[in-house]
Amino acid sequence: MNSTTTTEPEYSDYTHHPMNQTTDSPTCDAVCIFYAVTNVVIIVLGIAGNGLVIWTAGFKVKKSVVSTWYLSLAMSDFIFCCFLPFRVINMVKNAWVFGRFMCNFSYFILFLNMFSSIFLLVIISVDRCVIVTFPVWTQNHRTVRKASVVVMLAWVISAALSTHSAAFLGLYKLRTVFFCTYIHFENYVATLACRFIFLFVIPFLIIFICYVVIIRKLKSNQMARSKKPFKIMTVLIVTFLICWLPYHTVILMNLFMPNHKSLYSAYVFSLILVHTNSCLNPFLYAFMGKDIKEHCYALWLKIENAVKEEDDQNTIQGTVYTTSGESRHSTSI
Repeated sequence: MNSTTTTEPEYSDYTHHPMNQTTDSPTCDAVCIFYAVTNVVIIVLGIAGNGLVIWTAGFKVKKSVVSTWYLSLAMSDFIFCCFLPFRVINMVKNAWVFGRFMCNFSYFILFLNMFSSIFLLVIISVDRCVIVTFPVWTQNHRTVRKASVVVMLAWVISAALSTHSAAFLGLYKLRTVFFCTYIHFENYVATLACRFIFLFVIPFLIIFICYVVIIRKLKSNQMARSKKPFKIMTVLIVTFLICWLPYHTVILMNLFMPNHKSLYSAYVFSLILVHTNSCLNPFLYAFMGKDIKEHCYALWLKIENAVKEEDDQNTIQGTVYTTSGESRHSTSI
């Protein structure tokens, strides 16, 4: 940037996004540290949990409609967690050091996870609603092949929308530091409004309607004796609200209060909640399924038994028994 006349308009646009308040502080403050620590935990739990679901749903259990939903959701969250370190390093360094391609591609992955996971949660809710409402029809028409087609459509639409969203991003240079941020704001407000409607309002209404239909249907027959569907759908709705409502609220507030200092911290915490959704999904959905849960529990028992056997072997090798039955630790010479 050679002249201030060209940088000022870009910088004013640059500060429209709440996350871009990081340019005011060259060091990692308390909010930054909290963001980094929590995201490291999310990365570890997300990769481990979603990896376990991918291994179980993809290779261990019999292919079914449910396993197709869970496998696709786990793949979306797993990919996102693998790219999350880029965002953590970006926050800690207060600069983008990975080049222009990774700037667009990392945010493409972020948006891909955002779109695909929400679409898949809606699909899972609708599928459960259809099972309860039309049990006979589902037995004849609910197939793995059709489920795979639905998943592919969800991924194609998510990829198309993610490409459009990532196109708004690019590298902005301030002095000697690069930032990966929004640089095209022609349709920024319209884009945010569409995201709020199509990524939160409509999905939440669909999930909530499915919840109401399932509750009414189960209460009208003997299936109501099982409280598990009530709990699953309740957890689904509450989790969806907790993880996504703060994020969209802060983004919309920033349109009316741009560059407000409190919005930066609020945006960081809302991002943490959105990221948390990626490590919670395996526990909220996949691990509630009977087949996947049983295989995961069997794997856990194998790991636990292997650790115990190794500990027992080490104890035997490190202990010498006397003729009187007492034991003492041996010493190496």
